[in-house]
Amino acid sequence: MLTLVKSVFALLECNAWAAPVAQQFSAAFSLGCDPGDLGLSPTSGSLHGACFSPACRERQRHRQREKQAPRAGSPTWDSILGMVQKLDQKLPVANEYLLLSGGVREGVVDLDLDELNVYARGTDYDMDFTLLVPALKLHDRNQPVTLDMRHSALCHSWLSLRLFDEGTISKWKDCCTIVDHINGATNYFFSPTKVADWFYDSISIVLSEIQKKPQRGMPKVEKVEKNGTIISIILGVGSSRMLYDIVPVVSFKGWPAVAQSWLMENHFWDGKITEEEVISGFYLVPACSYKGKKDNEWRLSFARSEVQLKKCISSSLMQAYQACKAIIIKLLSRPKAISPYHLRSMMLWACDRLPANYLAQEDYAAHFLLGLIDDLQHCLVNKMCPNYFIPQCNMLEHLSEETVMLHARKLSSVRSDPAEHLRTAIEHVKAANRLTLELQRRGSTTSIPSPQSDGGDPNQPDDRLAKKLQQLVTENPGKSISVFINPDDVTRPHFRIDDKFF
Repeated sequence: MLTLVKSVFALLECNAWAAPVAQQFSAAFSLGCDPGDLGLSPTSGSLHGACFSPACRERQRHRQREKQAPRAGSPTWDSILGMVQKLDQKLPVANEYLLLSGGVREGVVDLDLDELNVYARGTDYDMDFTLLVPALKLHDRNQPVTLDMRHSALCHSWLSLRLFDEGTISKWKDCCTIVDHINGATNYFFSPTKVADWFYDSISIVLSEIQKKPQRGMPKVEKVEKNGTIISIILGVGSSRMLYDIVPVVSFKGWPAVAQSWLMENHFWDGKITEEEVISGFYLVPACSYKGKKDNEWRLSFARSEVQLKKCISSSLMQAYQACKAIIIKLLSRPKAISPYHLRSMMLWACDRLPANYLAQEDYAAHFLLGLIDDLQHCLVNKMCPNYFIPQCNMLEHLSEETVMLHARKLSSVRSDPAEHLRTAIEHVKAANRLTLELQRRGSTTSIPSPQSDGGDPNQPDDRLAKKLQQLVTENPGKSISVFINPDDVTRPHFRIDDKFF
């Protein structure tokens, strides 16, 4: 038998796959065997580094050596959001953000991609992140929480403010839909669309003010766009262009009742991390079900838990996930049906289903890639992809038969010649890398300046913000970033990552 594949890919500059990978795969595939079958159960699984997908290794090494903090007074996200808080005091003063490596388009959060504009790595940006910003926090375990799921599909909920104090209701009632009951009482439901509109308007005001008073080291605002309920911002930081998908969320401590039964099952992470780490909190993100009411319905998100679970995924399985994602993100982009988040959910199910010693094999990345493709194919044919945390929620239930069969046929072509499709994915990433390097050499970007960008800042920003941000992400995997915002002095950031202070 031919030598097993040593490695599915090696990251080159900016997340590129190594060229010899396709040749290695062809050796494994030529036998006509099925070394990568992860099983054909509809509850097959997949997780991406839910929050911290691999960035360019070479850049990581440079950023680890560069320990400088951003210049005092240089606007970073803590100060920008501090200015937003100061506008109308809506955001919590002491807030906790979750910074995820990879944009929403990369599937780091379960959000609908239909309303997102298409951005291309290399053409529009060089690095991408997702930032979850709590608009409301419910972190007091003694505070009752009402998730009104009577009008929603599984994994979704309305959020009533009737149990909040009058001050909270007064601040947020312009971002609520109002329902009058027969008894005359008024119920305010927190509206994801209205919150997103308010958030976009507030951030736009703050960024406009920042651009009017440029400071040394200030990142240049290249683009600000509202994509549905997400705010996408591209900042020029030195020679790098950084895409931030900013998502307003509602943050909870503890665990929702609808997912309690999941805790009773055996899981691959048992004994590796504690249950307390997994169930430390969850979010409501601004996304509705396919038949839900957009103005009222939020989607449950377990992004915080996924950060913890990612620690328990073997490197070879993560490599297979990244390779599979690189293939399907282009192949299955139209019509919108399968997102990288579906693939991640399948991998988590596979981790629960398959023996730990099998998944720990360092040289099985090729096997795992084939298995993920087979599992995805099976989920499509059966129109069944259970949410990992709420299995009774089928994330493919809404798809038409025509759509699932179209994508299933596309996947069949991948399965018949995976090496060729992997070569294509490799070439796409290499092309993006070449474009990025060329733009950096020219010292310019191709992004269209936004109205907030004055385009005439004489002080060119340096790379320190980018280096500091990547340093925080690289050195603190699986951890959330807490920031104390002093609205009266937003130039002095106060970071806390677990017990580390910055």
